[in-house]
Amino acid sequence: MKGIILAGGLGSRLYPLTFCTSKQLLPVYDKPMIYYPLAVLMQAHIRDILIISMPCDLVRFKALFGDGSHLGLNLSFAVQEKPHGIAEAFIIGASFIGTSNVALILGDNIFYGHHLRELLKRCSTLEEGAIIFGYQVRNPKRYGVIAFDGKGHLIDIIEKPTNPPSSYAVTGLYFYDQSVIEIAHSLKPSSRHELEITDINKAYLKKKNLRLCLFDPGFAWLDMGTFEALHQASNYVQTIQERQGIQISCIEEIAFENGWISQKELFHLAEKQEKSSYGTYLKKLCVGIKTF
Repeated sequence: MKGIILAGGLGSRLYPLTFCTSKQLLPVYDKPMIYYPLAVLMQAHIRDILIISMPCDLVRFKALFGDGSHLGLNLSFAVQEKPHGIAEAFIIGASFIGTSNVALILGDNIFYGHHLRELLKRCSTLEEGAIIFGYQVRNPKRYGVIAFDGKGHLIDIIEKPTNPPSSYAVTGLYFYDQSVIEIAHSLKPSSRHELEITDINKAYLKKKNLRLCLFDPGFAWLDMGTFEALHQASNYVQTIQERQGIQISCIEEIAFENGWISQKELFHLAEKQEKSSYGTYLKKLCVGIKTF
């Protein structure tokens, strides 16, 4: 399976912060925002990853990650000239996806909770159809909202409804088989002049080939598109990390745990960042290693 991070858009809800930089490069406590979605794909054991962004921002992502080989990744980059909708990612990334299945994650999303790694690894073995995730939110009008029948089965997804049929929103993480490319090409722009990801999900639902996974209340899904949400996400990450002595979405640690980099390579990555608390954490991971 391959992965796509959609890190495009103007980030206009975060002006003036995003006048001269990508939203996905803003700090969320101690790391760039894009580390969090990248970590999700890495936990799913996805190594071939395409980052899609605006032309002016791609150079910054390339400066941050290079080709990803230091993390055991194969990173590619593609341009989204204008924000024409999430579903456009599958048109832009069609040649990258090829005949593979694909996971798409939005560049401003954090997912954190127990057993996340196991869940993601199961989803990455998808052979046919699609998997989406639902999460209970306070203000579902902002999202694609899930409608259930009397038995609790998914029957519809409604984009930004005036009267939400439930409080469950579709999150910014999706797994699809390779037929998603054909579906994306068949879409017509919505009234918002965008290719809607909801229309792709409804196409799979119509074929009875869409699976829904509901995250439990103890799980965290954070979408960082506003000042308030960005601040709350930073506070959340800081609180968890300081109380538990861990790092959320530490991409070097995940690469090491996946066996993609050696202990020696992990140590060298720690040395490059040794003056920060993030680098100190990486060095602690190497404690007890006698030889490299």
